[in-house]
Amino acid sequence: MTEPTFTVETAMVLAEVAHNRQKDKLKRPHKEHVLAVGDALADFDDDVRIAGYLHDIAKDTPVTKQALLDMGVSERAVGIIERVTRRFQDDPDSDEAVILHIAQDHDATLVKIACNAHNSVPERVRALAEKWPDKGPTTRYADARKVLYKAVPRGEIHLILNRINPDLLSEMDQLAD
Repeated sequence: MTEPTFTVETAMVLAEVAHNRQKDKLKRPHKEHVLAVGDALADFDDDVRIAGYLHDIAKDTPVTKQALLDMGVSERAVGIIERVTRRFQDDPDSDEAVILHIAQDHDATLVKIACNAHNSVPERVRALAEKWPDKGPTTRYADARKVLYKAVPRGEIHLILNRINPDLLSEMDQLAD
């Protein structure tokens, strides 16, 4: 049996290099986000983990689907990446439509839950509120979680949140009730 040509470790390196100079809204290195999302999926199979590390690559870099396939990324992992990338959606301007589309696929939902959870870390939410006090806290992530948490088993959500944002565990429990 041959080893896969594109490994989780390769995805980590590609994510770090591809997002190396990018900054988020708080001027923090964006590579920290993609690495955290991939790390949060450590309890899942390699394709899900690879998609976690590369979930923003189609959004934020010139890397194409074909380039990923040529590098040896599996079609399944590329499919997950495409599903979580807003610009590939039928209605990319609708947060609700995008989340509903993602929630139709188990693996994409896991990646999106990890992404959402990292974007919802309390320290980050506070920093954004301080930077833009007139905008107030956004409910976009909380609204998405109401849909995403219904699309996959609770135990899987728990595994992700435990790794990336345990502060969301109580919300998950409330939504499940």
